[in-house]
Amino acid sequence: MNIALLTAGGSGTRMNQDIPKQFIHVNNQPVIIYTMQAFQNHPNIDAICVVCLDGWHDVLWAYAKQFNITKLRHVVSGGCSGQESIYHGLVELQKYYDETDIILIHDGNRALVSAEIISDSLAQCSLHGSAVAAIPCTEAVFVSADKQTSCKMLNRDELMRTQTPHTYPMGKLLWAHEQAHQRGIVNTVATCTLMCELGEPIHFSKGSERNMKITTVEDLDLFQSLLCCEKVDWLK
Repeated sequence: MNIALLTAGGSGTRMNQDIPKQFIHVNNQPVIIYTMQAFQNHPNIDAICVVCLDGWHDVLWAYAKQFNITKLRHVVSGGCSGQESIYHGLVELQKYYDETDIILIHDGNRALVSAEIISDSLAQCSLHGSAVAAIPCTEAVFVSADKQTSCKMLNRDELMRTQTPHTYPMGKLLWAHEQAHQRGIVNTVATCTLMCELGEPIHFSKGSERNMKITTVEDLDLFQSLLCCEKVDWLK
């Protein structure tokens, strides 16, 4: 089985709004619903689990019913960090699924994830045992300790910008979190960085500039614009 594990446990402090960013409405629909619809509509996704803020579980279930998200099967509370929140989701899924079942960990606020990205993530995981959505870096990147000056540049030709989903067999993910607990690895940025710290190779799958993470008000504006725009006919 293929299960989408959506992380929506953050409070969205950088958005500076009265409600969490994943529940902000865009065109009369919460951001998290756009994300859930992408996995709902994909034929190879069997179930959805959402790691959600305490106090918002009933709201999420109500929205799922309203927007006909029938694949939502599990809602669990988040932790104090992204790493802990993912682990909470895995502990819940372990009760119902096998270690060989595939888990696609995806940011709940990456609401424009495409069917193509999901399909390629599953395909690459089938080939290599894991998949991390990524795109090449096209900007000039500098290292700066003070965020004001720098004299050290990185070779962008060797850089990849990771996104989600991060796709692994559940057994591999549980192993990684058990290893993290034993080694005192806490608050990693993402599953791929945890795997890297454990010495595991990262296999990339297809990403997209459209697969953006909605974190700020400016991101919301871009998201709304992308929802409304259509591809120009003459572009290949």
